[in-house]
Amino acid sequence: MKIKDLKKYSTAEKIFLAEQLWDSIAKKEIELSDEIKNELDNRLHIIEEGKTEYYSWNEVKNHLKEVRK
Repeated sequence: MKIKDLKKYSTAEKIFLAEQLWDSIAKKEIELSDEIKNELDNRLHIIEEGKTEYYSWNEVKNHLKEVRK
C-alpha cells in the first residue's frame, strides 16, 4: 500500500487502519535508552509534585511567533 492509496478510505477506515498498525507494534519492541527512560521518569516526577506549568496551544503559538520575529 502506498500513502496516496489512503485517499480512497473513509476517515473511519483510516482510524481503524491506524489502530491496527499501532496494535501490531509490541511495546517490547520499542527500545528506549537509559537516558531517555531517566528523563521520562524525571518529567513524571515533576508532574506528580505539581511543579509543571501547562500552556494552551494558543499560548505556544503566540510565543513561537514572538521568538521568530
